Amino acid sequence: MLSSRVRLVPTTARLVHSLICNSSSSFMDLKTLLSSLNDFASLSFAESWDNVGLLVEPSPPHTVNTLFLTNDLTEEVMEEALQKKADLILSYHPPIFQPMKRITWKTWKERLVIRALENRVAVYSPHTAYDAAPQGVNSWLARGLGVCTSRPIHPSKAPNCPTEGTHRIEFNVNHTQDLDEVISTVKGISDVSVTSFSARTDDEEQTRISLNCSQQALIQVVAFLSQNRQLYQKTEILSLEKPLLLHTGMGRLCILDEPVSLATLIERIKRHLRLSHVRLALGVGRTLESRIKAVALCAGSGSSVLRGVEADLYLTGEMSHHDVLDAASQGINVILCEHSNTERGFLSDLRDMLGAHLENKINIILSETDRDPLHVV
Repeated sequence: MLSSRVRLVPTTARLVHSLICNSSSSFMDLKTLLSSLNDFASLSFAESWDNVGLLVEPSPPHTVNTLFLTNDLTEEVMEEALQKKADLILSYHPPIFQPMKRITWKTWKERLVIRALENRVAVYSPHTAYDAAPQGVNSWLARGLGVCTSRPIHPSKAPNCPTEGTHRIEFNVNHTQDLDEVISTVKGISDVSVTSFSARTDDEEQTRISLNCSQQALIQVVAFLSQNRQLYQKTEILSLEKPLLLHTGMGRLCILDEPVSLATLIERIKRHLRLSHVRLALGVGRTLESRIKAVALCAGSGSSVLRGVEADLYLTGEMSHHDVLDAASQGINVILCEHSNTERGFLSDLRDMLGAHLENKINIILSETDRDPLHVV
């Protein structure tokens, strides 16, 4: 018996060492993790009105072993996250949206913040950044339609662009003396970058000046140029726009490879979203046998995104009563699935994608209590 116990010692030691090593390798520093999440889907894709990113941060340093995914962070979901030892909650919808003037036990959203901080749990929300992302919520929703090609309804603009400023001002200068004076003056204005190149106008050699500047600097440059009538009359001002991202943006316009009946498409959508019922508004003159080729969709609340888009069908979570009436009057069918039902299923795919993106360095778990608050009874 003694020799048996002796043999167990190194085995136990190896097991403990293995657990320690595996445990230590499954942590990520919060700031490192946030950087990786931004690499996965840039927060710059989010709408300007949205409240995305890190919303609750425990005092640093903070390490993350378990990332907890949910569509909505309710008190019930928070309790589940704490029971499962979450270090970071990724809540698709931001639990903090309107500014808070106080943090007390009075309202449920204030209690969420208190419980997160007391238990050292960070809270992060991507929301519309994930709506816009090429591999995001709307692309996942489009997969339920069948084989199709899709593009964003409202493409995002590139977050970074090599061109500086919001405007470009171009004009020609005839004489070297004037050129030196002009360049010296405009370089003295902040937020202005200057380039020059040779140009020929009416068989006369001239220098073409090109300025990139901010909106504020534009006013100062124009004020200077207006003092020289010859320069000012030949001045061109261009508004600079960042390039569009063809696969990133709000909503999706999907063209089915093969048109199908509305009834067939309804069954596909229900199967994809795991719903027994959806709400349907038939377009004027349409039936369940009407052929569907073009589908405009938007996860969540689609009124503002879908309004005015030409399609056979609008698919979203919710729309205003009057927007449904407007669409139906134009012969466009409308399917409503309730807000979060068009989003929640994406989280299963997100878990797998983030696992690969983060090289399985942390545990990623999906909420089991998160659900849409509305039920058909």
